[in-house]
Amino acid sequence: MRVVFRADSSLTIGSGHVARCLTLAQELAGAGAECAFICRDLDGNRIGLIEAAGFPVHLLPSPNGGDIELRTHHSAWAGVDWRQDAAETRAVLNGADWLVLDHYAFDAEWERAALPEGTRLLVIDDLADRPHVCDLLMDQNLGRQAADYDGLVPDSARVLAGPTYALLRPEFRDLRAEALARRTAKSPERLIIAMGGVDLNNATGDVLEVLRDWCTDISVCVVMGGKAPHLNTVRTQAAQMPFSCEVAVDITDIGTRMAAANLAVGAVGGTTWERCALGLPTLMLTIADNQQPAAAAMDASGAAIWVGDQRDADWKDRLRAGLNRLRDGDALLAMSRKAAAICDGAGAQKVAATLREFCQ
Repeated sequence: MRVVFRADSSLTIGSGHVARCLTLAQELAGAGAECAFICRDLDGNRIGLIEAAGFPVHLLPSPNGGDIELRTHHSAWAGVDWRQDAAETRAVLNGADWLVLDHYAFDAEWERAALPEGTRLLVIDDLADRPHVCDLLMDQNLGRQAADYDGLVPDSARVLAGPTYALLRPEFRDLRAEALARRTAKSPERLIIAMGGVDLNNATGDVLEVLRDWCTDISVCVVMGGKAPHLNTVRTQAAQMPFSCEVAVDITDIGTRMAAANLAVGAVGGTTWERCALGLPTLMLTIADNQQPAAAAMDASGAAIWVGDQRDADWKDRLRAGLNRLRDGDALLAMSRKAAAICDGAGAQKVAATLREFCQ
């Protein structure tokens, strides 16, 4: 089975779409599939991560500043007009059995133009805001139901909905039992901060500012990407904290670090489900509008506390309140149990098995 992924990463898009596609590619490759990626050369891309994992990448040329038809809310993310992107993608698909599309910029029109006859389409989405002509659609968000895509996908399409299908690397499945057994602390002691691989507006620095005045009897691990624009600023700030504060860059052991922590402060995205798989309580900060539905669902479930959006004037006050709330009795343990019930870490296996079923 030959599977080609179309996903991008940049300072605007972040690295989450590429990261979850890479997870699925590794699961498929482990079962014998041939996988490759098509990515555009955008500023701040993480193509190096794909190549380091051993997968070939066909690099589409950098944007040249031409006009872009705004077909979707995120059309500008593509960097070029959808017609150009579809034509360039189709030219290099080379008889793939599956195209996996993880990109908010594209809808059914792009898909019709890009897909050669005989190639099936898996769309990975979070928004349910545009039509698709897919065979299979996966939306891993809490509260999402297949019915949310009624009228947006063909009647024949299969929809995999909810965090049970979250695309997590095997380490989270493997570490789950150990991590849950360690969830005994009743007060935050070991914190991990992960605001995304890019963190364009330096939410990490704002969180450290709050922690500096909140408590000195803690240890903190800050996780960042090597291309994060505020990395050096955060390193300087971390060295001045009144507690132990490590800045870990482009790490490959995030699961082990999450298992060791007993509270996360983080953004919404793929790491949301990683934290759930390990039963890690979380104070969540949104940094984009499309993250808010997932944050609200997590907050309503009791599996996390949503402290607001980075653009809210009072989010730091709400972060302090959340920290104080989790110092109280069994609140931290209760949140851990609710988080662990949402996701078991086996989603990539389930999605890969579904792709193989179509080809039998």
